[in-house]
Amino acid sequence: MIVGSGWVEILIPDAHSLKEKRGILARLIKRTQNEFNISIAEVGLNEIWKRACVGFAVVGNDRVVIERKMAMVVRFIEELNLGEVVHFHQEVMHISQKEKTGSSTYMEDKYGDH
Repeated sequence: MIVGSGWVEILIPDAHSLKEKRGILARLIKRTQNEFNISIAEVGLNEIWKRACVGFAVVGNDRVVIERKMAMVVRFIEELNLGEVVHFHQEVMHISQKEKTGSSTYMEDKYGDH
C-alpha cells in the first residue's frame, strides 16, 4: 500500500475575518474533496485571517499514480483562485502489511488470517 500525504500553505487575500477565511476554505476543501475523493482538512494556521494550512492524504497501490494525483491536487487548489499557494510539502510512504514499523503503527487483525 502506498500512502501520499501533503500540506499546502495558502495566502487568502480576500479574507478580512476568520469567518470569511473559513467560508473560503470550506469551498476550497469541498471542491477538492469532490474532485479527487481524498481526505482533506484545515490542519494549521487556524487563527490567522489571511493564511491557511490544508493537509490531504491519498492511498493506492502505485507510487507514480499517487505522486501524479498529489500534484494534480496542488494544481487544482491553485486554479480555484480562492487563494495563492505559497508553500507545499508532500511525501510518499510504502506501507507493507507484513512489516510492523514504528510506535505509531496500529494494526488489528480481527480474524487472525494475516
